[in-house]
This record gives sequence, C-alpha cells and structure tokens, in this order.
Amino acid sequence: MSSARSRRATAVVIAALALGLSLAGCKPEPATTSAPAPSASASPSASANPTGSPSPTAQADAGIELPASCEQLYSPEMLAALQGRGPLNDPGVTMTSTQNVAALELLSSGVATIRCSWGVPSDSGMATNVTILSAEQSSALTAALAEAGFGCGDELGGTVCRSAQSMISQDDQIAELTETHVFRGDVWISSYTINFDVPGYTEDVVATLWG
Repeated sequence: MSSARSRRATAVVIAALALGLSLAGCKPEPATTSAPAPSASASPSASANPTGSPSPTAQADAGIELPASCEQLYSPEMLAALQGRGPLNDPGVTMTSTQNVAALELLSSGVATIRCSWGVPSDSGMATNVTILSAEQSSALTAALAEAGFGCGDELGGTVCRSAQSMISQDDQIAELTETHVFRGDVWISSYTINFDVPGYTEDVVATLWG
C-alpha cells in the first residue's frame, strides 16, 4: 500500500467502521449479537412489529391515529414510486429508523409505533417509524437530537431535525446516509436511509397523515 493510501485509510477508518455498522442494518450479519445498541439487530421496533402493524397500546391522546398498515402512510403516487424501488417490510431488512441512542431507547420503551421498511438486505434501503409521544417525550428527544448535531427547525407544521452524511465503506465505496425526525403534535416520524434517496418522502408522509 502506498504512503498516500495509508494516510487515506487512517483518515477514514472511523467513518468506515461507522458505515459498517449502519450497513449491517440493511444487510444483517450472522453475529448480530455483538453489535452495539444503535445497530439494526438491536431495534425493538423491528422485532416487535415485523409486519408493520401498530403496537397494541392504545392511542387515546393521539392527534391522529396510527395507520393500520404501512401503505396508508403514503399518497398513491409515493406508494407506487416506493414499490418500484423494492419490497415493503422484507423480513430480512432489520435496519432501524434512527441511529440515535436516545431515540432508540424511546422506541424500545413500549410507545405506540408502526415500522415500515423498503428494500431488501443490501447496501441500500430505508426504514420509517411513526410513533405517538407525550409532549415531554417529544421535547426531550428534540433536545437530544439537537445536542447530537442534528439541524432542527420549524417545518411541516412542527419541528424537523435532519442529519446527512457521506461515508466511505471498508471497500472504498461512498455511501449516503440520512436521518430525519418530524415532531408534530404528539406524533414523531423517524426515517433512516442508506443510499436510498426519495425526493419529497417526508413531506408526502406528513401530508398523507394530516390530510
């Protein structure tokens, strides 16, 4: 290996390791038990709601009701576009809708949620959760995301926090990672993508849910 390539490998090793963990969410490895908390195999929502059905807990104080199925999250046009990209809720896709520890802990706490994934186990895919939160939970999570470096601001009738990164994998491939959180009323929409750009996705989900 040349000295220039050695310096490059050293510079990106942390990013490559982080990407390896993220990609494992879309392409599970056999030894998933060794992955840290933010990994896809540790996602409570993925195991609790493998079919995309809402949690059985009631939504008595919800500003909206959780959809009965993932298809109800989208406009007909967006649903058709997504179906052209890959299957809905492939059982092999275990990636979570967030890599943030505070958000993962909240998803594992028994909150009412529905999880929807798109794609097959590979280096590309997306996962979204729509979740009912209390005002206190929303406020605390928004603060945690801002502290973690997300850009947060007023948007889509509520607060939106976004993060986007380009990382280099262990085989020197560039991957685009995005994470988006929408807080509106008592609803939290979280989405995580790996090489899966869908223009207008979040806006479509919000417009469909609130009409």
